[in-house]
Amino acid sequence: MKALVLAGGSGTRLWPLSRKNYPKQFLKLNGNESLLRQTINRLLNVLSKDDIIVMTSNEYKFYVKSDLREINHIILEPESRNTAPAIALGIKYCMEKLGCKEDEVIFVSPSDHIIRPADRFAEYFRMAETIARQGHLVTFGIRPDRPETGYGYIKASTQKVVAEGFSLRSDKNCFVVEKFVEKPDAATAVRYLDAGNYYWNSGMFAFSIKVMMDELREYAPKINGMLDKSFDEMVAQFNEMPDISLDYAIMEKSDRVALLPLDLYWNDIGSWDSLHDILSKDGNGNATVGDVMAIDTKNCLIFGNKRLLSTIGLEDCLIVETEDAVLIAKKGETWKVKQIVNRLKESKRKEASEHLTSYRPWGSYTILEQGPRYKIKRVVVNPGEKLSLQKHSHRSEHWVVVKGTAKISIANNEILTHENESAYVPKATLHRLENGGKMPVEIIEIQNGDYLEEDDIERFEDDYGRT
Repeated sequence: MKALVLAGGSGTRLWPLSRKNYPKQFLKLNGNESLLRQTINRLLNVLSKDDIIVMTSNEYKFYVKSDLREINHIILEPESRNTAPAIALGIKYCMEKLGCKEDEVIFVSPSDHIIRPADRFAEYFRMAETIARQGHLVTFGIRPDRPETGYGYIKASTQKVVAEGFSLRSDKNCFVVEKFVEKPDAATAVRYLDAGNYYWNSGMFAFSIKVMMDELREYAPKINGMLDKSFDEMVAQFNEMPDISLDYAIMEKSDRVALLPLDLYWNDIGSWDSLHDILSKDGNGNATVGDVMAIDTKNCLIFGNKRLLSTIGLEDCLIVETEDAVLIAKKGETWKVKQIVNRLKESKRKEASEHLTSYRPWGSYTILEQGPRYKIKRVVVNPGEKLSLQKHSHRSEHWVVVKGTAKISIANNEILTHENESAYVPKATLHRLENGGKMPVEIIEIQNGDYLEEDDIERFEDDYGRT
């Protein structure tokens, strides 16, 4: 069995924390590990590392590689074409690169959901493999505990699917799917909850390669035609595939879909309200992160970064602070965050997609201050890493080492620069910064010039293939 983990999304429902250049799957929202790392750990309970394939975009490849150093199979989608083309590309990779046969079962999972406990998930995982080997497309359903309007639903029929070798316990029933339904309005969601046979669509699937290829041939011929090509040809022609989800392309049309209800905790953290649900709370129902002082405050989410956040007399609110933006909203209204992001995009505001801290394969940099003709950054270079050999046409740079020892190359000179020492890089001069030590190197970089954007970089050598 193989697992395809979809980690290419750039969702903004958790703005301002999640943004296009550092989306939700890489955030550490409920512990010291990213949601992507937690997803992989969950799968490592039932699969080996060589049975896990992570699919992401080119702009996130270094985040993935940094977070998942033991995972060898990473597929870079040339562009976003939704889940059906991505899964088809993953199937081709499994067959051509990993030698999988048509009876191989593939498990598809998002990379940014919380599922616990892991041992119970492992039981459902193995059951789904058995049902998939019996010729079904398995979808995992979540029993709703509220009339949620933000999820799609799946209606289960009364016809059960028996997993061979598994006892038919009440919490391990599997049903033939009657239909998929769109996100409902509030009244319809109440009816679904009362009916008892509607489940939230978790976005997780299991199927054999043969069954999925049969269904692609029947219902998605344009995608199926691509499977006749080589993997490299599929990548080169990826933009020719339709932009469509697996639900629309296959699951809503096939008569081979079985629903496996999950009787465990699941949360896709699709909104700030969802995050409030999973975090521990004080006696007043407040979930707080960071330096928070709350007085006469109840049932709030207060998510701080570097500042002290103090509240008085608030109830059912959320406050999220990042380095460059603050979100204040009433609970239950956080689905409108997307409207803010859209307005920021229309105004061409960087806050829509970028943080003040940007991550690179060698480390990170944070913009501390900027104004006309100057910008100040804090640059952190991880042990054993180095920036590209580069030059800038419009700016000079002054570097002050505040932590560690930096190996600095400027023109034909190479020097070791220690804490409280500095180096000057003139405009249009080749230079490179390197950390040969075992601890991170931190410098303060002062830029000066008539143009200070990141595209004023000409690379000549680069360990990360960015020349």
